[in-house]
Amino acid sequence: MNTEQLRIIRNGERVTPTFSAAELDRRLAGLRRHMGEAGIEAVVFTSIHNINYFSDFLYTSFGRPYALVVTQDASTSVSANIDAGQPWRRTHGDNLVYTDWQRDNYVRAVQRLVGTAKRIGIEHDHINLDMRAKFGDALPAASFVDISKATMAQRMVKSAEEIAVIRNGARIADIGGAACREAIAEGVGEHEVALHATGAMVREIARTYPHAELMDTWTWFQSGINTDGAHNPVTSRRLRKGDILSLNCFPMIAGYYTALERTLFLDHCDDASLKLWEANVAVHERGLELIRPGVRCCDIVAELNEMFAERGLLQYRTFGYGHSFGVLCHYYGREAGLELREDIETVLAPGMVISMEPMIMLPEGMPGAGGYREHDILVVGADGAENLTKFPYGPAHNIVKG
Repeated sequence: MNTEQLRIIRNGERVTPTFSAAELDRRLAGLRRHMGEAGIEAVVFTSIHNINYFSDFLYTSFGRPYALVVTQDASTSVSANIDAGQPWRRTHGDNLVYTDWQRDNYVRAVQRLVGTAKRIGIEHDHINLDMRAKFGDALPAASFVDISKATMAQRMVKSAEEIAVIRNGARIADIGGAACREAIAEGVGEHEVALHATGAMVREIARTYPHAELMDTWTWFQSGINTDGAHNPVTSRRLRKGDILSLNCFPMIAGYYTALERTLFLDHCDDASLKLWEANVAVHERGLELIRPGVRCCDIVAELNEMFAERGLLQYRTFGYGHSFGVLCHYYGREAGLELREDIETVLAPGMVISMEPMIMLPEGMPGAGGYREHDILVVGADGAENLTKFPYGPAHNIVKG
């Protein structure tokens, strides 16, 4: 019987990475500076987003744990034997494989890579209690400190290479939006519209990034009552004339999430709905103007809240007005320190990428019932912000005849 605990599997050749070696070395250098300042000898990342950010490897868990162990001298991903050589081909750095032949071989891999380190950084917002206890048992002489907030702050400011990927993502989201729009017709199921949009985006990602892994791109296309939640899954509901519609396209490029979200109506829009839609568009447009360097997130929120309050709609607002972009997704992390919410005092700075996405929701039984949402992606620059989203919004463009 094969009883190996750990393996090296260097199968094939390294693939063309998403980012240059210089870009990934820059990220690791920033992490190592923080490690030196905080007296951290080794970091054990467990989350998809940080492992991806610092190594360019995007793992799929299926119940197995993964890691990236970073010291001042090395950076090594830890992956399951089921993935064979793919993690090594994708990792900027080295790779160590653990097998399923004994329980906790994963912990043994981490233990080997950490070595004699006495102060170890871990992600308090990701590691579970069971794994934290196992790390403590395997490394009894070590102390563990949180690394998640420092790495989040690092990820919040994007490099030129990251912004180039996000720019392409926004362009591809617009392609998905156009595909959505052309598929909308009376009697068509939400799922059919979504499939058409997702296919268009995946094909464009493959064309633009021929060496990329194609995973996680999706579309939420909602109609009628299904528009009440921003994250409501696609259903097989058939579209009807007069329906409020919500288009949500999410191309994923190597773990980098981008989005396009738009309100539409099929065939016609009644007066009550039109008034609500125009109100949300007005808030959206003012929000686009407010995103610029030197402005606090909470101050943007305060002004937009006033606009909704003046229209008697503040109680129908459903969530914050925007969030950061980069390595994030509904499957894994988000940069909670860069969100347009009342409790976030982060000051916008050049290199940050953030959305403007106001939403109001009127419950069933009220005139204009449904969820209204527009969503653009902006890159904060030295003097203002660039809007990467080009797909048109509002009643003049998005009442689809059919």
